[in-house]
Amino acid sequence: MECMAHPVPSAPKRTPLTASMAHAQSQQQGQHTLPTVEEVSSGGVVVDLSKPDLPVAIIARYNRGGRLEWCLPKGHPEGAESNEEAAVREVEEETGIAGNVLAALGSIDYWFTVSTYRVHKTVHHFLLKATGGELTIENDPDHEAVDVAWVPLKELGRRLSFPNERRIAELAREVLPQHVD
Repeated sequence: MECMAHPVPSAPKRTPLTASMAHAQSQQQGQHTLPTVEEVSSGGVVVDLSKPDLPVAIIARYNRGGRLEWCLPKGHPEGAESNEEAAVREVEEETGIAGNVLAALGSIDYWFTVSTYRVHKTVHHFLLKATGGELTIENDPDHEAVDVAWVPLKELGRRLSFPNERRIAELAREVLPQHVD
């Protein structure tokens, strides 16, 4: 599989301050803002420690515009699941690879708009050690993943479509040695 030739450009960071300033400005101008929905997802970097190139399982999915994007597996917690439990389940559902959490890698957040509302999404990422399974997208209940691949950890940043996930991949490379025998 080929790496994307043109990574997704990074958008200006929307902070709570700039968001509130934009909201206040739109209210002064008499504009109506879309309602905001908060979403939480969990996922991670699942590494096969038995191989020398330390491959990581990632998925490809099509975005709303129809473009293929390579990303880390993630999804919404179900019921009373913790973020860690959701990450383990989602990684296995979307990649076929079971894993155990080694460390938290931090959270990223971003905004996007769908037809009638804005979404503020927070994604919690974890470093996982692969414990079994076979690479497949057949168990993805939402059928969002259209492909799955093992990518050597050192190449992961070049394969991922999103700058914020590339930062998570770099953090995984930095903390992994602390969690390997």
